[in-house]
Amino acid sequence: MTQPQQPTPAAPDATGAPSAGRTPAAIRALTPATLGTVMNGIDQIQPWQEEFYKDLHRYPDVWGEEARTAEKVTRKLQEVGVDEILQIGGGVVGIVRNGDGRRVLFRADMDALPVTEATGLEYASTEAGKMHACGHDAHVASGLGAAALLAKNKSEWSGTYLALFQPGEETGKGAQAMVDDGLVAKLAAVKPDVCLAQHVLTVPESGHVATRSGAILSAGDSIKVTVFGKGSHGSMPQLGVDPAVLASSIVLRLQSIVSREIAPGQFGVVTVGAIKVGTAPNVISDRAELLLNVRAYDPAVRDKILAAIDRIVRGECQAAGSPQEPTFETLATFPLTVNDRTVTDAVTQAFTQAFGTDRVHELAPVPASEDFSLIPAALGVPFTYWGNGGFLPGMPVVGNHNPTFAPAIQPTMRTGTEAAIAASLAYLGRG
Repeated sequence: MTQPQQPTPAAPDATGAPSAGRTPAAIRALTPATLGTVMNGIDQIQPWQEEFYKDLHRYPDVWGEEARTAEKVTRKLQEVGVDEILQIGGGVVGIVRNGDGRRVLFRADMDALPVTEATGLEYASTEAGKMHACGHDAHVASGLGAAALLAKNKSEWSGTYLALFQPGEETGKGAQAMVDDGLVAKLAAVKPDVCLAQHVLTVPESGHVATRSGAILSAGDSIKVTVFGKGSHGSMPQLGVDPAVLASSIVLRLQSIVSREIAPGQFGVVTVGAIKVGTAPNVISDRAELLLNVRAYDPAVRDKILAAIDRIVRGECQAAGSPQEPTFETLATFPLTVNDRTVTDAVTQAFTQAFGTDRVHELAPVPASEDFSLIPAALGVPFTYWGNGGFLPGMPVVGNHNPTFAPAIQPTMRTGTEAAIAASLAYLGRG
């Protein structure tokens, strides 16, 4: 995920209205004394957290292969003393029960990317084509640390804490896999009142956090478009229909959608990430494939862009004399992520108490996408999602998904652990 410089979206979703269900109020104000007591054990867990993080980084698991990571998470949850562990849809849920009170779910994603690492770290990935290039290894280690400290310090809070470790965030399929495997029914006895999540970003700097009410992550769609030509010898183009020329016309025309069909001030992105056509310089192929990516903060803008893509592709095919209709395949769809205002305000207040005003910031909208919101939507509860800085001043700042992405282990992980606890205690704290 990369940190954007985008205007605040003007979509209706940017109002910060509750994303789903009724917004729970915090039980009472979080006190620095309670917060400090729960976090006092962080120095003791830091060594195993860092080793756990490095192990995940060395041995990353991509979507569909996270069983190894899930097993490691399960073992650590058992070690730190959670009360119950559930295996759901390739993910893991650790439950810490502590009497009556609110129920909080904190999600950490645990999948890696199909990227070959080029960081040179001593704990770099040992597997070519697989890398934790988005900070999910830090998310898991922080989530485990928060569960460990809350399980250890039950005298300081009351309620139920659910530590959820999700597969497949990068594909947009992991949250839905957990829902499809009965997440709602399996958590019925401990249904959370609120859901929380965080992500390592390039800004703010490491040791700082950033929150935002309303639309924070864009909706995203990845689409494969196949257009058809008529094959021929390269020396006899008059006998064929050239899909390379057709695909090129489509690429150019797609660039007019945002510039000419979306109103100025509204956010939209149309990217052609890949074109595949032909295998030899003297052969006119019979087809071309285009991989497209669409981003928007407003559902109406998203629908308009998708409709324009369909119209343009079909129109260009007709103009080129394509012998058959194009095909469209949706590879991934990510929902718009809209933070609940009341939950965000409560969490921001807790962060201010935990870190001080100089370490808490407002996050600009991020045009990357997430599937986390499918979980609170299925449960019918509100949520908030925030950013945790990953780079220290003076460090080269590298965007998420880059082969050289290497955030500072500390204070990134420590802050992630503290943030998870502070946000949870806004609802679980005894005050």
